[in-house]
Amino acid sequence: MVYIHLAGAGFRRQSQYKLAMFAGLFTNCVFGFVRAAVMMAAVRASDGFGGYDEGSIGAYVWLSQGLLGATQFMGPPLELVDRVKNGDIAIDFLRPVDIQFGYLAADLGRAAATILPRGVPSVLIGVLTFGLTMPNTPTPYLLGLLSVLLAVALSFLCLFAVGLIGFWVVETRGLRVLYQISGTFLAGLFVPVHMFPDWLRTIAHATPFPSILQAPIDILSGRVIGTEAVTVVAAQVFWVLVIGAVGRVLLAAGRRRLEVQGG
Repeated sequence: MVYIHLAGAGFRRQSQYKLAMFAGLFTNCVFGFVRAAVMMAAVRASDGFGGYDEGSIGAYVWLSQGLLGATQFMGPPLELVDRVKNGDIAIDFLRPVDIQFGYLAADLGRAAATILPRGVPSVLIGVLTFGLTMPNTPTPYLLGLLSVLLAVALSFLCLFAVGLIGFWVVETRGLRVLYQISGTFLAGLFVPVHMFPDWLRTIAHATPFPSILQAPIDILSGRVIGTEAVTVVAAQVFWVLVIGAVGRVLLAAGRRRLEVQGG
């Protein structure tokens, strides 16, 4: 199937950047140690830190560090942004491959190549240095793999929609920066979403961002189990369908707006 081949191509292309992966792993670990130290101090200094103890807050920190490369917030693929901006996306419309699904397949391959050498070692380093509290049964990990897959897909679909705004504006850089700042915060990268005040937590859950990062962390760390974990995955599926539909609407509208001049 063509999308499997595209996923494989995305995996191989990302695998070429071995030095960049090592640099990403090193950066993950450095910031992981800093974040873990701060969070551990906060847990020790407070009484009931949002239901977290030292082991569970360590799991939150290192799982979030491990998932950062796969669930990227740095903005849509520059290739897509450039093709929308200069009109080359007109060629993509003529190809017998769905644009959204094609880019999604390639990004899933990219994410897989990122998790193996960068994400997994980050978590293992956390386990060896901080003694994380993790589930001791296979079910959370199996459901967690599905949650991570949905998180990666949702992250890409959000970025894809942001990139398509280039059909209507000349420069999307400001929107991409705004997305990155608001997305990482509402996703629970800096502090868990569970620590937000009630009003801010309500706002966060009205967006897809917690489903990109907080959701897979909660499942993999065992914070949510059983029916509650299934509900979290169902919320991820809901946002994948909604944001995917938004992307298709923007793509169709952008195609009608597109004008290509010259030969």
